Amino acid sequence: MPPSAKAPSSKRGGFIHWLLIALVIVIVDQITKQLIDQNFHYAERLNLLPFFDLTLLYNPGAAFSFLADGAGWQRWFFTAIALVATVLIVHLLRKHPEQKLFCASLSLILGGAIGNLIDRLAHSHVIDFLLFYWRDAYFPAFNVADIAISCGAFLLILDELLRLKKHKKTKE
Repeated sequence: MPPSAKAPSSKRGGFIHWLLIALVIVIVDQITKQLIDQNFHYAERLNLLPFFDLTLLYNPGAAFSFLADGAGWQRWFFTAIALVATVLIVHLLRKHPEQKLFCASLSLILGGAIGNLIDRLAHSHVIDFLLFYWRDAYFPAFNVADIAISCGAFLLILDELLRLKKHKKTKE
C-alpha cells in the first residue's frame, strides 16, 4: 500500500492517542481534587513526610497565585487563555501526531490546562493540595494539572533543543 494511503488513518490514530493521554490527566486531576475537597476543610493539613503535606487551598489566580488578589476578572482572563491554548494545542496535535516528544508535551499541557479550566468554571478557583516545604520555606501548593503542565513545558523545551541540535547537525 502506498504511504499516502496509510497516512490519514495513522495520523488520526496518533491524534486520538494524544487526546487520550490528555483525558487521563484530566480524569486523574479531577478525581484527586474531588477527594481532597470532600475530605479536608479549607487550609487543613495532613503531614505525610517531613517536607510534604496534603492540604486544601483555593487559588483564584494562576501559577504561584499570580493575580490571585484580582477582583474576579482574572477568572475569565485565565479561562480565555486556557480555551485559546486548548484550540491551538488540539490543532498542533492534529497536524503533527507523528512527533512523539512534541505531542507528548502538548498532551500533558492540554490535560493540565483543561483540568484547571474545569476548576475555574465550576468553582471560580483552582483546587491545590500538594504542599512541599523545607523548614520555613514553602513552595506554593499545586495539583496534578500543574504537574502535567510543568512536565509538558519541560518536554516542550527539550523537544525544541533536540530539534535545534538535529538541525545544526544537518547543516554541518
